[in-house]
Amino acid sequence: MQEYRVSPRERLVLTAIIDIYIATGEPVSSQAVARYFENKEGLSSATIRNVMAVLDETGLLDQPHTSAGRLPTPLAFRYHVAQLQQSARNPSAAPASQLSEQRREQIQEQIEDSFTGVSSPLQYLERTSHVLALISNGLGVAVANNTVQQVLEHIHFSRLSTGRVLAVLVTRAGTVQDRVLTLDRDLSYDDLEIAARYLNENFRGWQLDRIRAEMARRIDAERAEYQNRLRSLEELCRQGALAGDAGGPMIYVEGMANLLAGELDRERLRQMLIALETKQRLVELLNAYVDARQHGVRVVVGLDEAMPAMQDLVLVGAPARFGTESMGTVAVIAPTRMQYQEMMQAVSYIARLSERVLEGPPQ
Repeated sequence: MQEYRVSPRERLVLTAIIDIYIATGEPVSSQAVARYFENKEGLSSATIRNVMAVLDETGLLDQPHTSAGRLPTPLAFRYHVAQLQQSARNPSAAPASQLSEQRREQIQEQIEDSFTGVSSPLQYLERTSHVLALISNGLGVAVANNTVQQVLEHIHFSRLSTGRVLAVLVTRAGTVQDRVLTLDRDLSYDDLEIAARYLNENFRGWQLDRIRAEMARRIDAERAEYQNRLRSLEELCRQGALAGDAGGPMIYVEGMANLLAGELDRERLRQMLIALETKQRLVELLNAYVDARQHGVRVVVGLDEAMPAMQDLVLVGAPARFGTESMGTVAVIAPTRMQYQEMMQAVSYIARLSERVLEGPPQ
């Protein structure tokens, strides 16, 4: 595409071929394109055939058999996506407002069914993967950032025995992490209550590594005061009360059956399923293609560079945020025969729903 400029007429014919192929799954003939236009564009059958021949030569179309029609190539789908993204940059056409009424109603219905009672980012991302799988007939994937799992919501200390304390740490993502701390000295119930109150009142909403750094700085800067008032807190922190969870990011995957019902041949399907069984590979895939700092939808046609078995699949992904905080990534992985514009708009719409879902029930 970088070496060849598509003319308006070629763009018109190529878009028609892609639309027809997505609808039918069959090679597209010049007669089918002519019927698509119904003479509204003033294109004769001979002109359409000539344009299709040019698109074939430039690598945008492929002819599986001499007597068959043409199929769009991955290059054609990439061009199609680029055109959709360019038109979406029009300020008067926000992605959510462009969703068809039927698709909006489908998403809203799934949201009402799936997001009832959601109160944490992890619950939101888990339900999101389910909704994306339902509306895409593909794989719905959601990955939670490590950072969202390591933000303090509440901490509580319980004295178990002499020198042993249970620390129960609740993160903003809704996870509960508990660990038994073995201390160098015994702490009273009052000591533990003061320590927990200080952390909850001063550091709620902070990332755990920031709390640890800030606590070290404060204790160092005002050692005399902290030794007198919060020696117990220093001991608890030193023994790992704010160590957090060293596990990897949470990932939610739904819709594997959708791919099983698709058009991939058995051997390639087997290879793809083997690749997807390792969820860490999916995490790497999303991290490679979707930047948490971006605000738009990323579309990748042909995932064979990352996983050879996924060459006929498309990734449509976007970062999900709660306020200014990045929660993770939501995405659809589906065959190239998808309704690109609707799926791009749907992923964008769902990725931006977190504020409304987590702050209150959908309207």
